[in-house]
Amino acid sequence: MRFAGWKSWLVLLLSGLLPAWVCGQEPTLTLREAIDRALGQNPQVAVAAADVQAASAGAAMARTALLPRLDLTEDLSRGNDPVYVFGTKLRQQRFSQSDFAVNALNRPTPTGNFATRASGQWMLFNWFATERQIHAARLGAASATSMSGAVRQDVIFQVVQAYQAVLYAERQRAVAEHEQQTAEALLQDAETRVKAGLAIDSDLLGAQVNVSARQQEQIAAEGALETAWAELEAAMGGTMIARPALKPLVARAYPDGILSDDLAAALKTRPDLKALEQQTAAQGLAVKAARSDFLPQVSAYGNWEMDRVTVAGDGGNNWVAGARLSLDILPLSRRARLQEANAAQQKAAAEERTQEQQIRLAVSRAFTDHQTAERIVATAQAALDQSTESLRILRNRYDAGLATMTDLLRAEDAQRQSQNNYWRAAYGNTVAYAGLLYATGRLTPDSAENLQ
Repeated sequence: MRFAGWKSWLVLLLSGLLPAWVCGQEPTLTLREAIDRALGQNPQVAVAAADVQAASAGAAMARTALLPRLDLTEDLSRGNDPVYVFGTKLRQQRFSQSDFAVNALNRPTPTGNFATRASGQWMLFNWFATERQIHAARLGAASATSMSGAVRQDVIFQVVQAYQAVLYAERQRAVAEHEQQTAEALLQDAETRVKAGLAIDSDLLGAQVNVSARQQEQIAAEGALETAWAELEAAMGGTMIARPALKPLVARAYPDGILSDDLAAALKTRPDLKALEQQTAAQGLAVKAARSDFLPQVSAYGNWEMDRVTVAGDGGNNWVAGARLSLDILPLSRRARLQEANAAQQKAAAEERTQEQQIRLAVSRAFTDHQTAERIVATAQAALDQSTESLRILRNRYDAGLATMTDLLRAEDAQRQSQNNYWRAAYGNTVAYAGLLYATGRLTPDSAENLQ
């Protein structure tokens, strides 16, 4: 008994840990799971993350301009150039009285030198050009981060659209299968009626044509479903070995907003607009930094050198340090750089204004689409109810011999079209609301999860 109880607990434990397909259950992919998988696997997200890393590295590199530059070199040389030999012996501190001989000065003996040098440079003051460049680099990194957020929202919206497309395609296929079965049943009924003399041959031919048309619709529905799955897999960033079942989205009404509030929210929260604002600010700092290049710059420098005959031998050392004031009195290249910076700032400002206009248009269109989709759902629901009731009445009349096969097929077509229209409206309503969240910059994994 104890062993049997232990086995029961083991089965329960394994059923909770093993994948659903191992336990005989069909795995289900929710919208949130699809979004999380896309954010982890979609290459667009990876590209945006790499851009953020590159921009952060650029900001870190810009900060190094505040630090001094230090170089250490080891130099090995040998020669008999009179000036070289004279200076080398002086630096090695082994110059003697005999080296003043005319013959030794004109035709010296070749001399070797091992020189160890340490040098440094440090920009002390350049009218805050370096600080502005650092600030501009930080804004560039922040802009890349904001743009990464925009890419993530775009990927989420792609997943929502593709997820809805698969659900709608599955509905279409289910409707097509049902209509195919109904058409075959009508064909059998027509054959029975013709044999019994209760119907004419044209009814049988009409039923056969109807079966053929329903077969074509089923084939098209299966193809549309394959295409929808391919789009969903592309949005998630990878092909699935086994396609799971999707959790159906409940057709429901979404909260209505106010257009002015949505526009204000979009201009405040859209990450792509924020990225452009940061780029414009960075270009403004670049212009100020370019103007600072026309002013005098103060820097410090220093050098230390040790010269010796052998690597480990004794020798002499010397050092020199100083400060430098430099001014470009013919700043042609600096003028061109300033013009380039001004043009880049104007372009960034124009792109920001353009994006703001595009966002206003996108929000207005998404708001209208959302309002329209809500009304279409209600209308489609009413039309579906009416067509279903009309089909029921016509079937009863056909069974009673009071309606023709043509009337019945026409009612079947109307009811099938009403079903497709309803589900297209229901899923389109969800996509429209997701589009409004996307246009206003509020589409996140959490907000998208509320769609389901």
